[in-house]
Amino acid sequence: MAVEQPVICIMGPTASGKTALAIALKQHLQTAELISVDSALVYRGMDIGTAKPDAAEQAAAPHYLLDIRDPADSYSAADFRADALALIADIRARGNTPILVGGTMLYFKALLQGISSLPAADPAVRAELEAEAAVKGWTALHAELALVDPVSASRIHPNDPQRINRALEVYRISGQSLTELTAAAGEPLPYPVRQFAIAPVDRALLHQRIEQRFLQMLAQGFEQEVRQLYQRGDLHPDLPSMRCVGYRQMWDYLDGKIDYPTMVSQGIAATRQLAKRQLTWLRSWPDLIWLKTEAELSENLQAVVSSLS
Repeated sequence: MAVEQPVICIMGPTASGKTALAIALKQHLQTAELISVDSALVYRGMDIGTAKPDAAEQAAAPHYLLDIRDPADSYSAADFRADALALIADIRARGNTPILVGGTMLYFKALLQGISSLPAADPAVRAELEAEAAVKGWTALHAELALVDPVSASRIHPNDPQRINRALEVYRISGQSLTELTAAAGEPLPYPVRQFAIAPVDRALLHQRIEQRFLQMLAQGFEQEVRQLYQRGDLHPDLPSMRCVGYRQMWDYLDGKIDYPTMVSQGIAATRQLAKRQLTWLRSWPDLIWLKTEAELSENLQAVVSSLS
């Protein structure tokens, strides 16, 4: 009886070498197909600051779930799970191997472990909450959230209107708190999975790579990329797209809130904080095979291939 081929997951903090490894693995396996697991890469027109695979990389190894949303739109973990499940089923039906690569750990969690059935967004309820916030302020709505869902309120910052709005919206639509609903997880991924995490042994190396990449992005025209988004007129810094690391800091610079050197230092710092959060997720993640950023690409590739055989 043939052994069922696993779904391959390649995780890791930003700037750790995930994309290069995934492309090398796809070329080695030949029948593999890549699915991006990244909440920033879904947005069109956000290429440089997200380190989106360039034209040559995408020609060598096309990625699904790139450029599927306008920056004015939202894309949730539930959206990702639905899209990824459909893609995985299609890829496996062709006899190919899905490789999921990225650093958005919430998306991996939703896909692998399932996700609760939350009510769909209701524009009328959202507008109602926005109107209340305009009068009372988001701090007051955060206090209201603390009364109906203290667990969510404890993890959502009072200055995070997007998440306050969603948590209260869920409660007003369903009569149940976000905490209660998310406790009832959905079905886990119905396929065998092999999970790899690539990260540096020395945190200082990751910090160095993050700084070098941010400076490289600036040299490639990151400011002009964000300026084009800024000049559209329909975007604002509280959108999920503009909250991506680097974009929020560049937006503040273009808005005149900070100077250029501050933008650079804050952008690098925010990226390092993102990497720290990703590593925190990974340290408690079950069934991981760890790879080292310091190793040669060929060495990591061989380690992955050997574990699959």
